[in-house]
Amino acid sequence: MTSFAYRDGVLRAESVSLESIAKDFGTPCYVYSRSALEAAYAEFAMGCAGRDALVCYAVKANSNLAILNLFARLGAGFDIVSGGELKRVLAAGAAASKTVFSGVGKTEGEMRDALEAGILCFNVESEAELLRLDRVARSLGQRAPVSLRVNPDIDPRTHPYIATGQLDNKFGVPIAEALPLYRTAAGLAGLRLTGIDCHIGSQLLETGPLVAALERVLALADRLDAEGIHLEHLDLGGGLGIRYRDERPPELRDYLDKVFSLVGQRELKLIFEPGRLLVGNAGVLLTRVEYLKHGPARSFAVVDAAMNDLLRPALYEAWHDILAVRVHAGEARVYDVVGPVCESGDFLGRDRSLALAEGDLLAVMSAGAYGMSMSSNYNTRARPAEVIVQDSSVHLVRERERLESLFALERVLP
Repeated sequence: MTSFAYRDGVLRAESVSLESIAKDFGTPCYVYSRSALEAAYAEFAMGCAGRDALVCYAVKANSNLAILNLFARLGAGFDIVSGGELKRVLAAGAAASKTVFSGVGKTEGEMRDALEAGILCFNVESEAELLRLDRVARSLGQRAPVSLRVNPDIDPRTHPYIATGQLDNKFGVPIAEALPLYRTAAGLAGLRLTGIDCHIGSQLLETGPLVAALERVLALADRLDAEGIHLEHLDLGGGLGIRYRDERPPELRDYLDKVFSLVGQRELKLIFEPGRLLVGNAGVLLTRVEYLKHGPARSFAVVDAAMNDLLRPALYEAWHDILAVRVHAGEARVYDVVGPVCESGDFLGRDRSLALAEGDLLAVMSAGAYGMSMSSNYNTRARPAEVIVQDSSVHLVRERERLESLFALERVLP
């Protein structure tokens, strides 16, 4: 069954109309399909079947506890980039032993917490971080499991804000400097070298850059092995794109087959870190039209969702399809779909042909990734509720914020 589809002229999430969700939970509201989440994970897991591999969901894409718990029960590990994400993973009932810790700015406190929790591996991104982790691990009487995140200097051909594998990016160790740094790490008593990590970017629509990066990383792994530095795993990150508009992302199975073929008989466990691929098309942002504003140059549909709820269009000029929840017979008009935030960049979509009336519901599609997780309280706006639909059942998995909670921790001067 298509997770989001029209039936009797009304857009539904699985078997539930989005109109009924708006009535019960209000708008804006993030709506996720459990069947879509499960199907996306199952496709990745089946592509790795029979191989020594671990799928570590990238928590930053969508960190709702219900989603983390669902993936944990399906067998996923997790990729985190902060101490807060570690606490979320543990609160969701997931295993630290299947969690990898990435990110360029890990604090000593975060390192201690992750070591005490027993995480699978730290993906270390600089020499300074490597030395700090060694000190922290020795102070706890432990040896920290370590991968170096190498920067292969590959152009991922994606938006520059989500490209991470070139030399002018902040991420990772330049691959030319990785070998001497591995030698240094091998002599540090607080570290245990376990792998190599590489992640070149997000929303990648072709496998060529991924394959080129893998070839460089495998050459490094072979060199390390020849020097007696034997690794346990290869972490290839994530990044495969999804369809937002008319993109044609690569077939997952084809990509995985290429990876396993290149790795060949090397005794390396493979770790993948998909995020957007698992959740992006499993969610929509449900919003209501407040006003229709017709000007001399443009017409605007002012809705109750805004850039603080879904930042991607304002940040990247990213496209999300926008559909009317109930099909109108009226004449369509071209609108910019905008929110109430006081920024000219506050838009969810530009130049959209829609037949609308005030009070209509709209669904901003493909909003399951980097929607709620990038949301904010700008303009003192409460963040939306989140629900997961399972066939004909709807589960509230995050309550709408109360405005009072936004300043509950603040104090006025005496």
